[in-house]
Amino acid sequence: MGLFTRKTPPLVGVDISSTAVKLLQLSQSGGRYRVEHYAVEPLPPNAVVEKNIVEVEAVGEAIRRAVQRSGVRTKFAAAAVAGSSVITKMIPMPADLTEDDLEDQVTVEAAQYIPYPLEEVSLDFEILGPVKDNPDMVNILLAASRTENVDVRQAALNLGGLSAKVVDVEAFAMENAFRLLADQIPSGRDGLVAIIDIGATMTSLNVLRNQRSIYTREQVFGGKQLTDEVMRRYGLSYEEAGLAKRQGGLPESYEIEVLEPFKEAMAQQVSRLLQFFFAGSEFNRVDQVILAGGCSSIAGIQELVEEQMGVPAMIASPVANMSLSPKVQAQALASDAPALMIACGLAMRSFD
Repeated sequence: MGLFTRKTPPLVGVDISSTAVKLLQLSQSGGRYRVEHYAVEPLPPNAVVEKNIVEVEAVGEAIRRAVQRSGVRTKFAAAAVAGSSVITKMIPMPADLTEDDLEDQVTVEAAQYIPYPLEEVSLDFEILGPVKDNPDMVNILLAASRTENVDVRQAALNLGGLSAKVVDVEAFAMENAFRLLADQIPSGRDGLVAIIDIGATMTSLNVLRNQRSIYTREQVFGGKQLTDEVMRRYGLSYEEAGLAKRQGGLPESYEIEVLEPFKEAMAQQVSRLLQFFFAGSEFNRVDQVILAGGCSSIAGIQELVEEQMGVPAMIASPVANMSLSPKVQAQALASDAPALMIACGLAMRSFD
């Protein structure tokens, strides 16, 4: 490293979901973030199925288009693997181990928890801090994913003209982005917060306590069910149905016969996910629900969830307090904002 080399190059956050590639690059000055580049590029149906990349070329193509549309100059990216493909474990370890010894010890421990041969696995760990009531021990967070999950994301980024500098876990990217919302929460930033991300095919729950992720779960449910119902009922193609959902133009019966039942189903999914959490933990309520993902933009969903859960709910807008570069369209960004939590959390890795 020379004296005058620039600090680490900025990373562009790339969130690969089942229907779109979301790309976001941030800069930071005086503690405030600014959105420099952003694009959302749709994916062909079934290129990604339940967060698994099936057609790597199609995903790479979409990344390339998003890079061009957004005007991103950097070549370095941060992407994430889904929670369902990651094993995380908290392990207490002696606090006085050297880094090398710690690494060896973590590898030994990992072999007990991971149901695959270690040579097929990408491992990482982070020291979280001292074990409560025992200063001689520290808590280590171990995260492991099959190497193929990591490789296929790297391959898609390479095809799109980017290079993966960081491969994160979606839940940790979500936790990172939560810092942007913490000040908007009436109950305070350190309460028990449930972030529920309702995408096109998957809904994930991430429960945070003191801004740390303590529970994650995913289930198959999302906006594609609404699209499928619109296609079936009104005889539209996948593209037409998606457009009609966003821009209107459907018969009057749509609101009552199709949209309302879907919203009810969505609120039930939120409730079910939280029941799973309550059943396996000491908690029986959360202080705040944050709705994220494309489906949370549906009008009236926030009120419905509040009513059913008896807990304050809000729609995530991680970019609400950011300034925008002249290249970014404010209106498009605002409407995509709830779906940009993971992309934001990944883009923030530039400043770690």
